[in-house]
Amino acid sequence: MHEHEIWLTRLFNDYLAGIGNLLLTLFHQQPSDRPWANFIVMQLLVVAIIVVIFALLRPRLSVDTPSPEQQIFELIYDFVNGQADDQIGHDGHRHVILFGTFFIFILFSNLIGIIPGFESPTQVVYVPAGCAVVSFLYYNLVGIRKNGLGYFKHFVGPIPAMAPLMIPIEIISHFARPLSLTIRLFANMYAGEQVTLVFLSLTYFIAPVLFMGLHIFVSLLQAYIFMLLSMMYVAGAVAEEH
Repeated sequence: MHEHEIWLTRLFNDYLAGIGNLLLTLFHQQPSDRPWANFIVMQLLVVAIIVVIFALLRPRLSVDTPSPEQQIFELIYDFVNGQADDQIGHDGHRHVILFGTFFIFILFSNLIGIIPGFESPTQVVYVPAGCAVVSFLYYNLVGIRKNGLGYFKHFVGPIPAMAPLMIPIEIISHFARPLSLTIRLFANMYAGEQVTLVFLSLTYFIAPVLFMGLHIFVSLLQAYIFMLLSMMYVAGAVAEEH
């Protein structure tokens, strides 16, 4: 938990501490005077922003005269769908909802830290870890659904005699994937956030603008990498043996 509270977290702890403690109790955690952490509040804010954007956009969808906002999200959809087709094949469109959710949620979570008074929730390890666990569970579940118990054949390796060696290696490899996803996203966003804060504290002229531009680039890149790696894991899980 952060040492300081941003203004929105302070409001949550001042006026919604009861709800926070109720949630803590549901997860068998000890109640606290200040139950809300910055990264939890910022995740709720990101989700609220995304929901509001889509709620406002949906009634205005048009085939003939699409708004600029609609065109932006159509570009995002086409990009995600194209990447899914490239990585997974003809079944890629079935997984676009998850991949698009990863991309948009992580991108918004990364970028919100640029706004003064807010923080990127992805700079706290719990948030990338949660996304990584969802990715891990998803690709294993779709692999089992597609191939049945045959999904576990790849743990044995191409040569049955090597099974005692390959099974531990494959298990370690699979459990390393969520760890890799977590560390990559967390480390890059934490470092970027700290660098931006340092330069903002030193000067308010050209340097912060340059580092904010770098922060935007890193935010886009990390959202894309997380989504792409998740696609590759799904592609491997649903691949048919030839």
